[in-house]
Amino acid sequence: MAHPVGPPLCRPLEAGIWEVRTSLPSRKEVRLICCHNGALDAIIVLHAFVKKRQKTDRADIDLALRRKKEFEQEH
Repeated sequence: MAHPVGPPLCRPLEAGIWEVRTSLPSRKEVRLICCHNGALDAIIVLHAFVKKRQKTDRADIDLALRRKKEFEQEH
């Protein structure tokens, strides 16, 4: 799958999920974790949060992976 945007704005995490990075005017760092669904030809946002640490917390990744699995089972 080709992506029109890459580092430093977008990076793969694991198991088909991607982190998209952006900054708010308040200087807060926001992250979206998403995946691509080929059957629907769509990007699915699995989780969004304000980043508080340099490394993405494992809990945020695990939540996105659970939601990806649930979405795939339903569709």
